[in-house]
Amino acid sequence: MPERPGTASTGSSGIGDPYFPRDGNGGYDVAHYSVRDSYDQATGLLVGSTTLTATATQRLSRFNLDLMLPVRSVRVDGARAEVVRQGAHEVVVRPDRPIAAGAEMRVVVAYAGKPGALAYLGEKNWLDDGLETVTMNEPHMATWWFAANDHPADKATFDVRITAQADRTVVSNGELVGRRAAGDGTATTHWRAIEPMATYLAFFALGRYQVRTGVQDGLPYYVAVSRELTKAQRTKAMGELMRTPEIVSWLQAQVGDYPFSSTGGLTTSLEPGFALENQTRPIYPVLGADGLLTVVHEVAHQWFGDSVAVAGWRDIWLNEGLATHVEARWTEAHGGESAQAWLERLYTQYADNPAFWKLRVDDPGPEHLFDTPVYLRGAMAAQALRTRIGEAAYLQVLRTWAQQRRGGNGSSAQFEALAATVSGQDLAAFFDAWLRSPQPPARIAAHGF
Repeated sequence: MPERPGTASTGSSGIGDPYFPRDGNGGYDVAHYSVRDSYDQATGLLVGSTTLTATATQRLSRFNLDLMLPVRSVRVDGARAEVVRQGAHEVVVRPDRPIAAGAEMRVVVAYAGKPGALAYLGEKNWLDDGLETVTMNEPHMATWWFAANDHPADKATFDVRITAQADRTVVSNGELVGRRAAGDGTATTHWRAIEPMATYLAFFALGRYQVRTGVQDGLPYYVAVSRELTKAQRTKAMGELMRTPEIVSWLQAQVGDYPFSSTGGLTTSLEPGFALENQTRPIYPVLGADGLLTVVHEVAHQWFGDSVAVAGWRDIWLNEGLATHVEARWTEAHGGESAQAWLERLYTQYADNPAFWKLRVDDPGPEHLFDTPVYLRGAMAAQALRTRIGEAAYLQVLRTWAQQRRGGNGSSAQFEALAATVSGQDLAAFFDAWLRSPQPPARIAAHGF
């Protein structure tokens, strides 16, 4: 699709993240997604459309969308647009006429296909056993079921409408708007997320669920547990999920107001192998004996990872390290091991393990985003910072980070600069030792011991 002489510029095929060069797109900023999908669990066929309301950040003669499903049509501001697939993940759109810089555009993408058959960068992320379907993964999930500017740097609000068999329940982010049954045995469920959300955090779950709703401390909650689990599993899972409002309240006292208008969680019978912090409603597998700490971790992500998302995927330790540190602080606050004792125990445990220190935590590379050091060394760095600058300054760092960047993004460099500003200390050597050095930090006071 060559550029026509005299027309506008081309939106880039990536948003600029070196880890995943094709993720996201340049030339526009999405304000809102309206996703309308119909999914048949019996056949695995998904038919739907996504309407993106976006603003052109440059004059555009063409732009890209991220979507793996086969495209039926694209319309831009009501006019049919030319569309060409560019690899498994990219769709190139040429509107009927160029879009002026600063202009709002409405892009409607229609598609149909079987997401269970799709893969991207070696990932086959569609979870479905014919009884339950859950769209959860990180860093990629959106393009299996809707058209997107698929990178955390471009957040947007969402309306999600899922049509499926009427004897199933649909759960998604935000607040339940309504459910409408049709005469053909299907029903359409409408969920709305009114706060900006990264595309990978958007989800829907389809299945038979035990649901509990309510309001605690003025905050609505919606929790769901798969009925495909045993009665004992359901009872345990519901007990864990019902602790969510309590954890939210505890964290608000620590780091400031909860950033969203609802909360909750969902336990699936499927086996994703991990829990995920889907915005307002994390998704959990069947959890083990320490399941409550996993809930604490995912609720902490609502501040660190969801409300304040990574600027780029290299900054993932800010999500995982801070959320893991909240686990240690919860344990400390509820009569368990102190977070400092936890730090020193882990330090001793890993001191003679070169592989644990080899990874650069603030730039782990795309193949190592979720390696153990990102979580544990990131959390150890957070506790060491707490000891180095003191409890009051540490909490001020977290509160300032969460408040000033609410609904936005942040990088490791920005977090490090904030910690130095709040504490009034030069912390360059401290962060070098914990995040970037390939060997254990010296066990000295300057490093939080």
